[in-house]
Amino acid sequence: MNVEEGGITVDVPEARDGASEGTGGGVFFNPTQELNRDVTVATLRAYREREPRTATYLDAMAASGIRGVRAAAEGYDATCADVDADAVDLAERNLAANGLDGEAVHRDVNALLYDEGPFDVVDLDPYGTPIPFADAAFANGRNLVCVTATDTAPLCGAHLASGIRKYGAVPRNTDYHPEMGLRTLISALVRTAARYDKAARPILSHVSRHYARTYLELESGARAADDAVEELGYVDNCEDCLWREPTAGLIADPVDACPVCGGERVLTAGPLWLGPVADAEFARAVRDRVTDDMGEAKRARKLLATVARELDTPTHYDQHRLYKEWSEPAIGMEAFVERLRAAGHEASRAHYRGTAVKSSASIPEMREAVLGDGA
Repeated sequence: MNVEEGGITVDVPEARDGASEGTGGGVFFNPTQELNRDVTVATLRAYREREPRTATYLDAMAASGIRGVRAAAEGYDATCADVDADAVDLAERNLAANGLDGEAVHRDVNALLYDEGPFDVVDLDPYGTPIPFADAAFANGRNLVCVTATDTAPLCGAHLASGIRKYGAVPRNTDYHPEMGLRTLISALVRTAARYDKAARPILSHVSRHYARTYLELESGARAADDAVEELGYVDNCEDCLWREPTAGLIADPVDACPVCGGERVLTAGPLWLGPVADAEFARAVRDRVTDDMGEAKRARKLLATVARELDTPTHYDQHRLYKEWSEPAIGMEAFVERLRAAGHEASRAHYRGTAVKSSASIPEMREAVLGDGA
């Protein structure tokens, strides 16, 4: 069937009853990832203005080739790679049907990157974890590595052993589990890039619909890589009173008991990326390059506006959980954030969910600011 997306038309396989991404044979197309692809295209537009020499784009897991076709429509020299011959044929037909230059190749992407790299932009959008492709991407990426991870349960600590194996970190299943997953992913990618004396810094990231997506700008040099690694660390989290504290460094020093409530149910997670997950100015530039021909334009603009305003604090709070702890009925999110700001605290909504809030205030300070009871 034909699908129109972002001003181009591609032929994609019809969904089979009971089929899901990554299962069974045939080429897979995921319509629910249109937001991801729309944001990707807007990012490619904004990044070319940031780095005008950026020209080559690798769609590492092409499937129907829709990512590569949309990149080619933006003027990128696109290569669509896949290990499935049917996927390669389909991507090639979709490039030709839209009158676009580009190449579809039947190759394992790791081998392709080492044989034909470097590519200015490498886009990893696999089913599940991207880690098997990360070394080749960072070794042979020049400017930007774009990464999607759909294995959110291991990333956020719900499947702890799997998260430890795949990402070389200890993620924890907390109230801020979407952010835990994103910071676990970025940590693993930053450490991978550092092995090749490259700094990988996220200039845009978001978590949406059971996946995490991050765009990492590369800078070569051992010193730059060391500086990026210095933004890794650990977070201690009390499950009783919700206290949490980030600590920079690769040597964990977990506390024995919560310094606020004295409870012993303290989880330590890491190494996590503790730095900003986005560059606010770049996020605004990406938002400005979302166009009305994108099917998810409204959602993309709202998402990017929230990301641009989001504080850089390493964790967020769930407002409903806070009010549950306080045994009080919750007020509206905008009013909640405004009360925090009026009390002199930095505060913002966070894009991870509708009730997510970031603030420089401690939990007692937040309670005082929004309830005013001095408790």
